[in-house]
Amino acid sequence: MTSALALLVASSTDLGLLFLRVGASVILLIVHGLPKVRHYRAEAARMEDPFHVGKKLSMAFAIFAEVVCPLFMIAGFATRLAALPIMVVTVIALLRVHPEWTVEQGQFAWMLLVLFGTIAIAGAGHYSLAALLSR
Repeated sequence: MTSALALLVASSTDLGLLFLRVGASVILLIVHGLPKVRHYRAEAARMEDPFHVGKKLSMAFAIFAEVVCPLFMIAGFATRLAALPIMVVTVIALLRVHPEWTVEQGQFAWMLLVLFGTIAIAGAGHYSLAALLSR
């Protein structure tokens, strides 16, 4: 029993990173990513274009950050790199699109920054495609 407990303690950080990656990514996919894909026309019509690059390009970057990057996160492949577009879209939403938001109104965005910032710092952990490929 002692060795099983020691193994669980040793892998707890990796289990925590797995839970963080998958949980945060699934929530991002459900709340933001999949609605943009399912209701593309309606979402594109109300999409902000804060840098005046065109709504199509802004929408494409948002879909990449909110659909493709979370899938990389879930798989545990290029997680640090995949966290960056998510964080960029979130910072743009907070600073350019909704600068009037209070902390309470922007709490989901701030939480995304904390979650994906943690993954950008800590990496995917042992339970990831990257770790499997590096063996």
